Amino acid sequence: MNTPATKVPESEEDRLEIIEEMVADRGPNWVEGYKPGSLGCHELLDRTSLIADMVEQYVLTHPSCALKPEWYALAEQAATCLRDLYQRVGAEHLNSEGVPADNP
Repeated sequence: MNTPATKVPESEEDRLEIIEEMVADRGPNWVEGYKPGSLGCHELLDRTSLIADMVEQYVLTHPSCALKPEWYALAEQAATCLRDLYQRVGAEHLNSEGVPADNP
C-alpha cells in the first residue's frame, strides 16, 4: 500500500523560503537579531500594533467597508488577528527579556 506524500501547506513553504533568503542574504546567525527579546522582535511588535491601528482607523471606519457586512466582517477579522499576533509576540518577547508577560 502506498502512503501518500505529506504535502507542506503553501504558507509553510513561503515561510521556509523567507528563512532561506535570510540565511543567504545575512548569513546563518541572522536569527540572533530577530528572536524574542531582540530589537528586531520589538520592531515586529511595533509594526503589528501600527498596522492593527491602521486597519481599525482607516479600513473598519471607511464608509465603503461599513456598507458591506462581509467586507466589514473581514476587516474586523484582520484587526482581531493582528491584535492576537501582537499579544503572542509580546508575550514571548517580554518573557525573553525577563519581564513577566502579565505585567502591564
